[in-house]
Amino acid sequence: VQLQASGGGSVQPGGSLRLSCAASGGTLSSYTTGWFRQGPSNRREFVAGISWNGTYYVDSVKGRFTMSRDNAKNSVYLQMNSLKPEDTAVYYCNARRAWNNYWGQGTQVTVSS
Repeated sequence: VQLQASGGGSVQPGGSLRLSCAASGGTLSSYTTGWFRQGPSNRREFVAGISWNGTYYVDSVKGRFTMSRDNAKNSVYLQMNSLKPEDTAVYYCNARRAWNNYWGQGTQVTVSS
């Protein structure tokens, strides 16, 4: 599975961005999919995910971020509202199933005034 992430950019605090992750070579609906980010600490952390039993978010983004999936476009999205400077990071999409784990190339999100 190849994952292509896009949609990053620079916004002011309080702004919004929508990240997209398009898949090829596999059907995303058959994978657990997620968004992760890697900020200045260089630690990659979970942000949001969709599995067979629901959608999940890290506490710091609940109520601000929404992850969705479009099966017809074989893509997942991350709508990010009320962005904060601490959301600044490279965002990666991920798809995993059993022992297979795939990552997109990352897209930079910068939140700064």
